[in-house]
Amino acid sequence: MSSPVLILSKPVLAALSEGRPVIALESTIISHGMPYPQNVETALACERLAREHGAEPATVAVLGGKLHAGLTADQIEYLGKAGTKIRKASRRDLPLMAARGEDGATTVAATMLVSALAGIPVFATGGIGGVHRGAETTMDVSADLEELARTPVAVVCAGAKSILDLGLTLEYLETRGVPVIGYRTDELPAFFTRHSGFPLPQRAETPEEIAAAIRAQRAMGYPGGMLVANPIPGEYEMPRAAISQAIEDALADARRQGVTGKDVTPFLLSAVVRLTGGESLKSNIQLVYNNVRLAAHIAACL
Repeated sequence: MSSPVLILSKPVLAALSEGRPVIALESTIISHGMPYPQNVETALACERLAREHGAEPATVAVLGGKLHAGLTADQIEYLGKAGTKIRKASRRDLPLMAARGEDGATTVAATMLVSALAGIPVFATGGIGGVHRGAETTMDVSADLEELARTPVAVVCAGAKSILDLGLTLEYLETRGVPVIGYRTDELPAFFTRHSGFPLPQRAETPEEIAAAIRAQRAMGYPGGMLVANPIPGEYEMPRAAISQAIEDALADARRQGVTGKDVTPFLLSAVVRLTGGESLKSNIQLVYNNVRLAAHIAACL
């Protein structure tokens, strides 16, 4: 609940107090994932979709050093207009940002942390971070994976972002004991496409089944979360060959320009949008909507 560090919006606080379904939404997708005004339009549409499907949305961000679960339309507009001027905030960044009274757009890891503090069990995003290509030499592994291993929040996504090493990402999650459940699929979705070639060990056919697994996980005392892999709807997926070529070209651009660390993912996603003539952005928006709908249904079942 609300505290000197954590601020819940009135709608989110009311929903939690009354035992109504709530889902978390991240804010990095607003400031770093899409250009303005599509970022604001998408964020507001996600909130409308959540409500239409029975859950109160809690978009998460850091504003004035406070962790916010639930934003106003004006706050979302601010994050969208400021764009990449807003700091991309992961777990490691939160203490100093709070001390300094800074603003930040939360990554998957930071959003999970705030969700857990607020008592929100389900979180919808586009795709999680993971093991980057070439990580065997760079050691570039997203904090999202460690957060999934220690924070009790179920994350609904379209798989890991396809700019990553999907096979190593799955191996890392297995090592850390994170349940990865395919929603009506036996294969890890590859963000822009429904298929990656990497099989999943478990699948579920209904939101009720996933909710039951979350309850069982909590009853067992698992310290971590769960990943629900929800493929992009078929009518919106990108041709696999085209998106693979765009990613390879974007990776080459990143290497030439010396892009590293947390700047890699937004750089690559932006480059892929440019290289696909904007088609990947359309797919990105639709897969997020699809995840919001499923997350709302799961939260309602819980």
